[in-house]
Amino acid sequence: MLTLAEAVVQLDARQSAKRRAAAKRLRRLAVAAAGPPLLRALEREVRDVRTWETQYQMVMALGACDHRPAVPLLSELAQRPLDATTVYVALGDSLVRLRGADEGIAAPLRWCLDRGTPMLADGALRALAVLRSVPERETIEFVLDFLAPLEPDDGVRFWAAAAAAGWPGDRVRAFLETCAQGPRLDVAHAAASSLEGRYQTYHLL
Repeated sequence: MLTLAEAVVQLDARQSAKRRAAAKRLRRLAVAAAGPPLLRALEREVRDVRTWETQYQMVMALGACDHRPAVPLLSELAQRPLDATTVYVALGDSLVRLRGADEGIAAPLRWCLDRGTPMLADGALRALAVLRSVPERETIEFVLDFLAPLEPDDGVRFWAAAAAAGWPGDRVRAFLETCAQGPRLDVAHAAASSLEGRYQTYHLL
């Protein structure tokens, strides 16, 4: 098991797999001291589109370490065309965590949903579910309006259904009931738990 110091040094390893392992370790440690070296490492990493898995872990680690100076770079990356769309999930997740600490959940959540990138929205909604956040009513309405045009089998519904366990209102209940009866089993199961007011524990990649 890498120590903090060892993981920071390993962010400079030649092999992407080693850099990725270091980022995953720092993500688990979730200490503020890891933020600056992680940000420097990500600035280098994004030059190579082939290392998207490592980029994903670095972005997630920055969110876990609450390194708010990363927000400008993460915001810029979120607006780039990325071939590896999974990176958008990490970006949405970490932007909600990092910006939410200062601005509240509503601003970064709306920003992510407004970008028109489904996986970015997916990551932002995932952060809500994992944090068990209950936004104010206007933000809940905004999320439901965003979800309304999506097809019943759209995977973006999953994290919204998981997040809504603590959300109030008849419209939320109607959304969850629709999801619970829908064609996707993962969405249906998440919605069924939320209808009972139960959050589930999710193990993220």
